[in-house]
Amino acid sequence: MTSPVPGDPSDPAPTLTVNVEKRQSGAVVLRVSGEIDLVTAPRLEESVTRVLAQRPEILVVDLTDVHFLASAGLSVLVAAHNQAGENTDMRLVASGSATLRPMELTGLAQALQLYPTLREALTDA
Repeated sequence: MTSPVPGDPSDPAPTLTVNVEKRQSGAVVLRVSGEIDLVTAPRLEESVTRVLAQRPEILVVDLTDVHFLASAGLSVLVAAHNQAGENTDMRLVASGSATLRPMELTGLAQALQLYPTLREALTDA
């Protein structure tokens, strides 16, 4: 039995879900799950842009349930960080090899605010 190769028509399309949660603390949490690649990155970008337009004090992008993060996804996160600017404190939850490792390899781990858990991202003062 062979497994489909990426881009093969028999390979199911990558999936990505983004759920928005507003917290009483004024923070907004985007819970992201699935794969962030060239096909799904625009969905993440749209969600982040919509939330940042509301100018929350804190935006936490929780990547705990992301099992693949391609360069297109990294680009979306960097653009979101730049878009947040001084208005919104943007924090990322990334601890698994699928999310933290690409950020470390590209040097983004030093440029972005990374947390190992959602709880730590929300309680950081």
